[in-house]
Amino acid sequence: MSTHAAAIAELAENCLYPRPHPDGEEWQAVARKKKDEQPGFGARLAQLRKACGYTQQELAQELGVSRRMVAYYEGETEHPPAALLPGLAAALRTTTDELLGATPLRRRAAKPDSRLARRMQQIERMNPKEKRQVLQILDALIEREQLRASKG
Repeated sequence: MSTHAAAIAELAENCLYPRPHPDGEEWQAVARKKKDEQPGFGARLAQLRKACGYTQQELAQELGVSRRMVAYYEGETEHPPAALLPGLAAALRTTTDELLGATPLRRRAAKPDSRLARRMQQIERMNPKEKRQVLQILDALIEREQLRASKG
């Protein structure tokens, strides 16, 4: 195989990144992820968050951190937040082993919109007067939608 063909083959199998070197810039090969490899921590976190119906902001509020911190950990970070792992696992109804990739993610049955369920729980905790007002608004919206459906 020619030198040119060997270089192309290496590029096809690896990503090359510059690395500082005393004699100038040197390129270092970094192996690509195989398709069957398990996703990283950030991808698992994002997948679990979405499966539970949380936005980044909602999960951040649940954990008492900023949305930017959740976004950072959903990135390709290799350092999961040890102090937040128990809270993340509880909020996402999973185990820390699943979050860290020690065990594969369980397949979850499709559930109704959990964001809506959380909102309903918040409404249940409201005082009776506010709860009545929210229910009146919901009833009006549902009635309007039913009228649209019957006309269409």
